[in-house]
Formats: sequence, C-alpha cells, structure tokens
Amino acid sequence: MSSKSRAFVTALLAVTALAGCAGSQGSSQPQSGDTRFVAGDGSMRVVPAAERQAAPAIEGQTLDGERVSLAAHKGNVVVLNFWASWCGPCRGEAPILKDLAAKTGERGVRFLGVDAKDDKAQALAFQRTQQPGYPSLYDQPGKIALAFRGMVNPAAIPSTLVLDRKGRVAARALGEVRYSDLLNVITKVSDER
Repeated sequence: MSSKSRAFVTALLAVTALAGCAGSQGSSQPQSGDTRFVAGDGSMRVVPAAERQAAPAIEGQTLDGERVSLAAHKGNVVVLNFWASWCGPCRGEAPILKDLAAKTGERGVRFLGVDAKDDKAQALAFQRTQQPGYPSLYDQPGKIALAFRGMVNPAAIPSTLVLDRKGRVAARALGEVRYSDLLNVITKVSDER
C-alpha cells in the first residue's frame, strides 16, 4: 500500500472514530441546559380501563396567575402535558398540542400544561411565543410530577398523560408526542362511556 493510501486510510479511521464518539456522546449525555431531560420516544402506552389509577388531586396557580384544579375538569377527557422552556422536544411538540387542543375541545377534551422545573420568565416567554390556547400550571419545584410518580417518570420532560372522564390515567407518552398517536388515543378515550 502506498504512503498516500496509508495516510488516507489512517485519516478515514480517525474521522470515523471521532464521529462515533460524538454520536454516542450526544445521545447519552444531556445537552447543555437540559440536565433534567429524560429521553423518551413519544410512543403512547394505553392503560386498559380495568387497570387505570385515579390521578392525584392537583391544583395550583397558572403562569398567568389564575387558580386551576384538575377536579374542575372531571367528566372531561384531560390531556396533561409536562413541559419546560429549556426542553427542545417541548418546543417541537407545542404546535401539535395547540392544534389538537383546538380540534378536540368540542369533544369535551381539555388540555392543561404543567411547566415543571423552569424559570418563570422563560416559561412566560415560551407561552407568549407558542400561544397554546390552554393554561399551564407553574410547578417550579416539580411537585405535581412527583404526585404522578408510578404513572409517569417525574424527570421525563416532556411527558403527556391522557385522563379519562373518571379522572383516571388512561394513557402516557414519555418524550415528544406524535400528532396521529395522540389524536388516536384522545379519540379512543373520549369515545368511552
């Protein structure tokens, strides 16, 4: 093998090795600012009706200063989305949630966000930019997510829960939701009587 060929092969192997390190580092290490992010693939896990657990009683103040409680939505299907302004997948799914909230409201579906472990000023800026059309509870310490322990990983942001009309957890997605998956679950749960 010529010295040029050896140099080319050596350079190619070095680039391949560096690319492999960069790829594994990016996928297993949290990105800057996302130290509380737990990756999920967004797939929906539907809970059979006989195995559903009642959602905890939660209430609090929204980012806009209003008082909101989950109990006020009993009798409706509720989509509860845990998000934070520092979370890239949250930005990605925001238009999906906004669109589905607008499209499913007539079916008795209510959306409620939970802004967890976030800076309030950044969360308000995120909300002004996204204009979701539904309120978000401000939960800087993450107590609401902890109340759902066993139903959702408290460190998984974003996470989305779908509650049935009886206030039970009917479905869960960890990670950025996909439009068709969430719409299918909302439709299925809202059709239950």
